[in-house]
Amino acid sequence: MAINEEAVKLHGEGLNCAQCVLTACGKYTELDTETAKKIAGGFGGGVRSGEICGAITGAVMALGMTADNSAEASVLARQCVGVFREKYGCVRCLELKSNRVSCDELIAFGAETAEKMILNK
Repeated sequence: MAINEEAVKLHGEGLNCAQCVLTACGKYTELDTETAKKIAGGFGGGVRSGEICGAITGAVMALGMTADNSAEASVLARQCVGVFREKYGCVRCLELKSNRVSCDELIAFGAETAEKMILNK
């Protein structure tokens, strides 16, 4: 199953956006499902405040887990947020929802983006 499909399937099982992306990236991060779910548990819904999209934070967490050091993690995080901003025009959960972008679309894009960035670093 492709990573985007796996991430969306997890959303259907009740995981939040951040949990879906981080869990789907498990083959790269080496995090088991339960650990990924716990780490990302509070990050759905824009850190439960409508701020930065959980799919983005899940992708950034996965990138951080695969980075060689904190400097690389910072660069990857900035690039990842930029990719989302370029595609959707914003990164805030509330704005994305008001623009009628579905969580499933964001989750799929977040998982795909993280995977591409991990494989190309």
